[in-house]
Amino acid sequence: MKFIGRQDEIRQLKEYYSSNRAEFIAVYGRRRIGKTFLIDEFFERNFAFNISGVIDGDKSEQMAAFMQGMRSIGYDKTTPKTWMDAFFVLRQQLETKLLDKKRCVVFIDELPCFDTPKSGFVRALGHFWNSWAQKQKQIMLVVCGSATSWMVNNLIDNHGGLHNRITHEIHLAPFSLCETEQFLKTKKVVLDRLSIVQLYMAFGGVPYYLDMISAGDSAATAIDRIFFSSNGALSGEYERLFTSLFRDPAPYLKIIEALAKCRQGITREQIISALGKHDNGHISEYLGNLIKCDFVRYYFVKTRKVKKTDGLYQLTDFFVIFHNTFLTKPVNDEHFWSNNQMSSMTKTWYGLAFERVCMAHIKQIKQALGIDRIGTQYYSWRSKNSVQGAQIDLLLERADRVINLCEIKYSESEYRLTKDEDVKLRNRQADFVAETGTNFAIHPTMITTYGLRQNEYSGGITAQVTIDDLFQ
Repeated sequence: MKFIGRQDEIRQLKEYYSSNRAEFIAVYGRRRIGKTFLIDEFFERNFAFNISGVIDGDKSEQMAAFMQGMRSIGYDKTTPKTWMDAFFVLRQQLETKLLDKKRCVVFIDELPCFDTPKSGFVRALGHFWNSWAQKQKQIMLVVCGSATSWMVNNLIDNHGGLHNRITHEIHLAPFSLCETEQFLKTKKVVLDRLSIVQLYMAFGGVPYYLDMISAGDSAATAIDRIFFSSNGALSGEYERLFTSLFRDPAPYLKIIEALAKCRQGITREQIISALGKHDNGHISEYLGNLIKCDFVRYYFVKTRKVKKTDGLYQLTDFFVIFHNTFLTKPVNDEHFWSNNQMSSMTKTWYGLAFERVCMAHIKQIKQALGIDRIGTQYYSWRSKNSVQGAQIDLLLERADRVINLCEIKYSESEYRLTKDEDVKLRNRQADFVAETGTNFAIHPTMITTYGLRQNEYSGGITAQVTIDDLFQ
């Protein structure tokens, strides 16, 4: 199987497979990101034991799924009553497989599903690993889960029997633009890079969503068919996404709704205010879980001194943002996207979404600027003094005492700076220097789709990045 991307993960799996010791690997990441596909294809489905949890299933259904896996490897006795007993009979079956001295891979998919209330599943798994599996050099236990917060809180950061038992963790992230382009090419989807960026703004780098795009689609027709048609493939995905991740999705959806109303991000206190609640101690937990699930990022704001407690929470998942922008109310036009390409709402969205695409490709931006080997911190900045409320969405503060002040502009052709914009950029730079007190050199930087058109105002820009650079 030829993989698209995932080269680091494949290298890690090869290393762990050949380690000559017992391995307990936790693979986690957003729903639909390709965790099961990666494990199935890497091991070519050659497992000593393989099961998957039942979404929303109760204990009896989870045990039934476990027993289907057991019977597929030859177990023909009665169904165990407890998870302790279930893992013991699994151990007995695996002991016979260890006789051939080969690597013995056990794969448990959708692991969080098995942890039903009062089932004792996690304790039984911990006992299975601690009492036997970790002592068998041939055992490689691989577990996956879309409920990322559960995987981190109950497995990776477990404070009970599984404390520090995970030997390695693999966090599977969405595709980059480069990987998205490669993936679409394998499907015979031929599109220019601006169209791919437009699709990325709606779908993000989620392979399952991207797989719905067909050869012959334009960006607009694909978005219409998948989001806005009466039987759109993603019409119910938003609700499924959160119910699959959280047992009580309601508070998370309320936080997402609050974040969706402010593109730059908001503070923890503003989130609490938007929810109309006093902080009862759970907000930090909810926000932490949303970060672990790749829906939200927490980033710092540059002042005279970066204060970690003054950071902002910002919604980053492209699919979730698209849904909250265009699909919270019924849309009766099946060609809504095609019919509204020139509307002010869509144009505004393109501009804001392009900023988020750039924020998801900081590594590529640094490469394009030739600073990928230089230590770099990135922040945003908001003026506290200027009447216009000046702000900079991205600045790269470098160890060589240079700051790239990045202006991000979406355009369907070369971008042309006007006199008014030139004045605003210069004033913004002056305000930034005055308020932060920085003595670093300032490099005004433009990140655009097709580059900056040369005119009498372009000379003040010292560096440029285009979408071709984002596809590195």
